[in-house]
Amino acid sequence: MSATLPARAEPATAVFSALGTTAVLLTADPARADDALLILRAELAAIDAACSRFRPDSELSRANATAGTGPVPVSALLAEAVEAALRAAELTDGAVDPTVGPAVVALGYDRTFAQVAARRPEDTAPSTGPATAPRPAAGWGTVCWDPVLRLLRLPAGTTLDLGATAKALAADRAARGAAAAAGCGVLVNLGGDLSAAGEPPDGGWRVAIADDHAAPDAGPGRPVVSIRDGGLATSGTAVRTWRRGGRTLHHIVDPVTGDVPPPVWRTVSVAAGSCVDANTATTAALVLGESAPGWLRGTALPARLVRTDGSVLCLGAWPADGGDR
Repeated sequence: MSATLPARAEPATAVFSALGTTAVLLTADPARADDALLILRAELAAIDAACSRFRPDSELSRANATAGTGPVPVSALLAEAVEAALRAAELTDGAVDPTVGPAVVALGYDRTFAQVAARRPEDTAPSTGPATAPRPAAGWGTVCWDPVLRLLRLPAGTTLDLGATAKALAADRAARGAAAAAGCGVLVNLGGDLSAAGEPPDGGWRVAIADDHAAPDAGPGRPVVSIRDGGLATSGTAVRTWRRGGRTLHHIVDPVTGDVPPPVWRTVSVAAGSCVDANTATTAALVLGESAPGWLRGTALPARLVRTDGSVLCLGAWPADGGDR
């Protein structure tokens, strides 16, 4: 997904790398951009320190290292991230499950995506079969969480992967904080996880939808929607891919099998009241496959699904391609 600007407004834009992706900040008042950017950078740094599974010094890595032992206290920020992940699992009946950590590692996503993509062919397993047998998730119900005391206990062999919700949570927190600090509308886009807060420009924030959030701005044939607040997320299986064991793999994992789901949808976009809810729904849809339209209709969330053959299905209040929401 890429954010474009309304013709009647000239918001300030900042682009930089964070959380392993491209961060984009737009502010309705250019004069307040620096205030908003300070909040965004601080929020992303805090989320990375709390929730990254690629940093051995992150709070999540330290908590994962205690799996099989007693409960450990966690910070308020990691607690919020854990609760968002467990809520996503509950809302999706386990289709989005934070205990997929061992599964994604077994598939080869054991370091940052840039490092995974840079692997030399000789670093991967032979093409005769999978490098490691898929590892089904332990299940979110095995996580012992005390929200009052902020105590987390994981069963032996389990590690949490908050990738399905932590980046979206960062977008929501950053948008709210930046809008409050700047006193104007703010749009935060973290690699396709988008959150808007405050008073938007006239006409709202116009967002171009694409398989690749890093693609150039909207051109002919690219669907564009307008949002004023809340979250909008796009998840897909066509961009973050790698080869391992003779197969093309991606970062979406079915917790039941521990493997990538059967290819049904190439890209799913959902609008919701928060980016966390939007990204939860897009991830669940990719996992659910053919069952996704029925599940999404039950949520009443506007959604756009693109099959692997390129055909498009729009649900709820999502406009047909070419229209605005």
